[in-house]
Amino acid sequence: MDLDYEIVLATEEDREEVLALYKSQLGRPFCPWDEEYPSNGTIDFDLERDSLFILRSEGKIVGCFSVEDDEDVDALECWDRSIFPGGELARLAVLPEMQNKGIAKILVEYGLAELKRRGFKSIHFLVDKHNVKALKAYSHFGFKTVGETFMYEHEYLCCEKEL
Repeated sequence: MDLDYEIVLATEEDREEVLALYKSQLGRPFCPWDEEYPSNGTIDFDLERDSLFILRSEGKIVGCFSVEDDEDVDALECWDRSIFPGGELARLAVLPEMQNKGIAKILVEYGLAELKRRGFKSIHFLVDKHNVKALKAYSHFGFKTVGETFMYEHEYLCCEKEL
């Protein structure tokens, strides 16, 4: 991919552009987000913990993700406890007009390295059980589906990978 880019921690100055990126995902197939989530409060939470990363290209934010540990997700029985602590990649988004250019792959690779750098032994996350495209993409990274759950008013598959 011939994209000149940088991945950096988001700052307060990036708030409006990140929120617009989140809102650009609403209504897309398999996107469980709505007008209330993710929100400015979500961005506050991520900024306070230095966990929101942005991919900027040509001065514009075209992708983002957060790294976190989520107690509710951690509590699910499906995870392999021998590879805890487990971190989560969350709120990964790419501008619709920039999708299918390898940006999500770059974000996931960076996120995996960041979680490892922060001392996590595994990564786990939830993905809409009908999102075949995402499941196929994650399988290329070696993620395994280890269970199913109903959370946040949606059905998800639980995916996990040792770091």
